[in-house]
Amino acid sequence: MKIYNFFFFALVLLSIFQHCQATDSQPNILFIVCDDLNTHVSTSDYPYISTPAFDALADNGMTFERAYCQYPVCGPSRASFLSGLYPESTGVTNNTADIRNERPGTLTLPQAFREQGYWTAATGKIFHNSKVDPGETVWDERAFFLNDEMPLEKKAKEEFEAEHGSINERKNKQLWKEFLLGYAPQTMNQTPGWGPSGLTDEQHRDGKNARKAQIWIESRAYGEKPFFMAVGIHKPHVPFLAPQKYFDMYPKDGLRYVKPPSNFWDTVPKTAISKRFEGFGFEHSVENDDLRREYMQAYHACISFIDAQIGSILDSLKANGLWENTIVVLTSDHGYQLGEHFQWGKVTLFEVCNRVPLIIRAPGISKPGAHSQGLVELVDLFPTLADLCDVEAPDDLQGRSLVPMLIAPETAGKEAVYTVVTRGKALGKAARTERWRYSKWSDGEELYDLKNDIDEHHNLARSPEHSTTLKVMRRHLAQMETKAKAAAR
Repeated sequence: MKIYNFFFFALVLLSIFQHCQATDSQPNILFIVCDDLNTHVSTSDYPYISTPAFDALADNGMTFERAYCQYPVCGPSRASFLSGLYPESTGVTNNTADIRNERPGTLTLPQAFREQGYWTAATGKIFHNSKVDPGETVWDERAFFLNDEMPLEKKAKEEFEAEHGSINERKNKQLWKEFLLGYAPQTMNQTPGWGPSGLTDEQHRDGKNARKAQIWIESRAYGEKPFFMAVGIHKPHVPFLAPQKYFDMYPKDGLRYVKPPSNFWDTVPKTAISKRFEGFGFEHSVENDDLRREYMQAYHACISFIDAQIGSILDSLKANGLWENTIVVLTSDHGYQLGEHFQWGKVTLFEVCNRVPLIIRAPGISKPGAHSQGLVELVDLFPTLADLCDVEAPDDLQGRSLVPMLIAPETAGKEAVYTVVTRGKALGKAARTERWRYSKWSDGEELYDLKNDIDEHHNLARSPEHSTTLKVMRRHLAQMETKAKAAAR
């Protein structure tokens, strides 16, 4: 076995060496991370949506079909995969914490590349927001955009001001907010919000993000250096706004979904519930078919919209002769609930909230059209890209390189993967193996057979016949807990 491992490792090193020789330089990186995108994409075997850019990238790269986030909320997830550390080691377990304060001196993925000769740039949301984004200490160039004003917003403003005066007057602040709430769901100016925007692709922030990346590519802003270009795609984050043409692709009466059992929460720890469904206008454990279809149509419209923007960036790589020397990573910070288990949004430990799309194309390394069912984590991205580009990474990274899997897709993934989420002052924790998902909460446990119950409708934690499996999964979780805290400071 040791001999096999030695020769396999040698093969990995040889492949990377040959790749660098063939390109005569370190490869570029295009790192695309979507916001709140679940596995409702064609490359994740979701048949009800059209994502041709995802398909095209998958045809040229490798699809990891079982990739998981480490925390199903934007800030903690991004702090985790950008540092290569689990949330319990980063100290970032909410959207307000800053890794620079929680774990001073932590080297992040783009910073490592910049310090070792790469030109780095970011447009859109990469770190959680501008307050935690390290700015010029990490990026050579940085860009943020907003949507243009929607026609509906302009109309609402004109109607309001004709009767009440300027929306900027102090006395009108609350009245204006209330007016928008009753005007149209697109103009709610708060989450969730949904509907056709009345804007073109180019007037949306993601259209602007895509165009900025194209400008950097076409102008060769990176000069003579290899580049690490990060593109933060905002959608399908709420509000679910997209141009009308994308809504037209998904008639509401044609949408398909699986209804959860009406008594599902009778057998599941109550702490596992996220009350975000209330903000979406739903009642606990009550199906609302019409409203669910409204949101699903809008969410899917956003996905097809961002797919088009991603396609335009990939086209620019090809048109400018960079396709064969640029590694492309396409993923999401976490998944998203669309009514499964009567849950909406994020902050849960269910599959649909923790599993994410992940496609990596590494020219000369990955095999076109390859797929892997192996378990991987977003925390693995830092060591993987460092390996591919011969960039020195910190010794305390907690992920592991996916290069062996890129070279040989049949290579096994991890034995178990790990996700946590905050509940009050405690953490709910999940361990997944090839077949099982186990979660531990302050008020109980969950166990699901992902082979026979992919929708996670039957909690087996109290089943006597699964007591042995439960013990095994408890051990896996305990091991992952220890590992996740190992790099804490």
